Amino acid sequence: MVVCGDDGLAHRLAAELRGVYREQVTLVVPPSGRRVRQPVVGRARAASAALRDMVNAAVNRTGNSDATGGTGSTGGTGGTGRELEATEPTEDVLADAGVERATALALVYDDDETNIRAALTARRLNPRLQLVLRLYNRRLGQHIEELLDQSAALASGGGPGSGSGSTTVLSDADTAAPALAATALVGTSKVVETDGLLLRAVERNPPRPGEVADPGLCTLALLSATSNDPAGADGSEDSGENGPQLLPDAAAVEAATGRGTVALEQVSYSGPPLPAGRAGVPAFGELFSRRLRWSLAGLAACVVALAVALMVVTGDHPLHATYVTLLDLFSINEPAHNADIGRQILQLLSGFVGLLLLPVLLAAVLEALGTFRSASTLRKPPRGLGGHVVLLGLGKIGTRVLTRLREMDIPVVCVEADPEARGMATARRLRVPVVLGDVTQEGVLEAAKIHRAHSLLALTSVDTTNLEAVLYARSVRSRLRVVLRLYDDDFATAVYRTLRAAHPRALTRSRSVTHLAAPSFAGAMMGRQILGAIPVERRVLLFAAVEVAGHPQLEGKTVGEAFRAGAWRVLALEVSDGERAAGADSPSEGARESRLVWELPDTYVLRGSDRVVLAATRRGLAELLGRRARRGVDM
Repeated sequence: MVVCGDDGLAHRLAAELRGVYREQVTLVVPPSGRRVRQPVVGRARAASAALRDMVNAAVNRTGNSDATGGTGSTGGTGGTGRELEATEPTEDVLADAGVERATALALVYDDDETNIRAALTARRLNPRLQLVLRLYNRRLGQHIEELLDQSAALASGGGPGSGSGSTTVLSDADTAAPALAATALVGTSKVVETDGLLLRAVERNPPRPGEVADPGLCTLALLSATSNDPAGADGSEDSGENGPQLLPDAAAVEAATGRGTVALEQVSYSGPPLPAGRAGVPAFGELFSRRLRWSLAGLAACVVALAVALMVVTGDHPLHATYVTLLDLFSINEPAHNADIGRQILQLLSGFVGLLLLPVLLAAVLEALGTFRSASTLRKPPRGLGGHVVLLGLGKIGTRVLTRLREMDIPVVCVEADPEARGMATARRLRVPVVLGDVTQEGVLEAAKIHRAHSLLALTSVDTTNLEAVLYARSVRSRLRVVLRLYDDDFATAVYRTLRAAHPRALTRSRSVTHLAAPSFAGAMMGRQILGAIPVERRVLLFAAVEVAGHPQLEGKTVGEAFRAGAWRVLALEVSDGERAAGADSPSEGARESRLVWELPDTYVLRGSDRVVLAATRRGLAELLGRRARRGVDM
């Protein structure tokens, strides 16, 4: 397999293929002096010591001696491979990397154009190649996927089923955004949403004595035994025996005491739809401020009162009395110098109210014009805002996370230093408040109402910036829920332990985008459909759609027999509309309305024609689906 890229995702993906799937990998990266980002191992060793000193200096009052953390996972060293250095993936470079003989090629450069150009060249060199592209533009990715598949079919001399290579277009931002967004929310810890499938993994506290925990659809994991220990290691990917247990069996769940669980739930989205792409007309309530609306209401009440008084004094018809009052209000009626004293007083009062009406009408016009103009510009955080999410960084990742949060109707305030950042247009379209400024400067987080915020998502591309923002936010509000985007596992472990020791009652989570995205890219290179990934602390649980045929671990076995604790578990059966799942009595009624049948009985026998959705660990999926995993590799 060949992996080409210029940042940490390429190194993480190559390590994933070597360490988990035991594949032979050729890694193509730019020369050392021109790399956008150093490799995982090199960057971790070069910067880890200095960054740990920064953390320890910021929170040295805790006196925690375990802040150095454990060894971070770099994907393993299993498998074989080589590394080539090339500025661009030209035809000669791809040929030197062995694309003509390769099974799969991943193009994960940060530039979409580079990936597309290299994919077209690779498809010409090897029509049977399994292509995996990293593209941020989702609409373009759909067209490119169809184009490359059609090209492969024609080059192979047949249709899509003639053995031609397939193409998969993925985005690291789309893969990681649901987990990053959901981590900041209460009750929505992890979310997987693909192909109409919406699942939620909820972290639940240990049940009290006498209580029975609700397992939901199933229990996905047992959280770390050290989750209540400030110096615990549950911030790292590999936490030993006390770390998280993925896909435990019923006996392990019953035996676990004092440990939280991660339960899977199926939910449907019921929030409001996203705003239209163009700036729409604001609602009436947003055109005018509350003070101005009260002023207009008061003037309208005065007009009604004057009309009623005129009707009582003169005995006119209500409509005629209202008409005369309006004429007096706008000073276009004749003077009532020949009328009685009551009529004259009412005319003077109407003129006085008319004078008050002019500035109110002018203010209404100016405020409405300002509201229409601000609909296409950046908004400022409103007064009294609280319980919101502060999002740092509107790059590729931040933009996708912002969209996810707004889909769930979560109030967000963004902080961005670059006024030309990628996500500024999205923030304007969604009418999300944005604070322009460097988050490390004093007063920027205050402008984002950090002291009243519910959580902080630090998603810039610089680890030190994310850490500095979190430390300052914690000094303002010690129990603030924070989620950091950290690149290196060693550094993430050190940060997590130290922040937990300094603020034991506050929730701290660290996430790596490459760590969340690499399993999906690796699964796509193996030719499998990865529906999504859910992080459990710093480990990852994958959801994949698998054909039962050809897998002796599944075919001909019942759902209960196919379940392997710590490796994989069958969750649902995919059926056609109106099809009934044989042997599945309870879910068969719902099969007419849904393509997925949930809560399969343990006695249901999996047939070769079935297609199932399963949850699996990375190593479990490699053992089930990998070509080399069946050769007795220890998983």
